[in-house]
Amino acid sequence: MPTPLAQARAAELQGHLAQLTGHDHARVRPYGKHLLIQMQRDDAIDTVARLTEVARNSYPAAFRSHIGRWDPLPVVGDLKHAADAVTTLLAPYFDPTT
Repeated sequence: MPTPLAQARAAELQGHLAQLTGHDHARVRPYGKHLLIQMQRDDAIDTVARLTEVARNSYPAAFRSHIGRWDPLPVVGDLKHAADAVTTLLAPYFDPTT
């Protein structure tokens, strides 16, 4: 079960994503020290990216490739900075119509 702090960080990141994308289709799920960014499409949930806490309020980002491998993104920062960079770099993946 995620800690209350992990749940709070996930909710904070989800709020940033909703503000940046203009919709609430992106969901964030805490998983250990990771925050998984997922998109709900029809009946499927697609994990798009993850942020991993490496220091207090410092998160590098990774993108889940089509073969299921985690590829690093050139992003390290607090939740707001990481959310901004991830939504910019992965904009097509955050489009709820695709």
